[in-house]
Amino acid sequence: MSHPGGLVFVRTAARERVVDWYTDVVGADVWLEQPGCTILAHGDFRFGFCDADAGDTETEGILTFVYPDRAGVDRLHERVGDAAREAPHVNERYDIYQFFADDPDGRTVEFQTFLHEPPA
Repeated sequence: MSHPGGLVFVRTAARERVVDWYTDVVGADVWLEQPGCTILAHGDFRFGFCDADAGDTETEGILTFVYPDRAGVDRLHERVGDAAREAPHVNERYDIYQFFADDPDGRTVEFQTFLHEPPA
């Protein structure tokens, strides 16, 4: 690995269904299969889903996917369909264009682009 990185793991009682949604709808790739866990990659973002018993699914937090432009956010809005909570819109407070959706576990997922280049 040429630079430091990180992973976010969450527990799910429906790993196959959740992984399918992130690969088929969001466009993530399976980066690594491990016993009881699937790690996905979406650009430089790595996140994993690990098996949990029913009732132990973690839905706290927000998984945010960043796109280079509004068109990318709009494409994802079309792809997530009924999972979207709202239409894409400008959020002036954070200087972003965004919308929120729910993944199959009910976890909050955000799709956004920065309206101006963030600091490097």
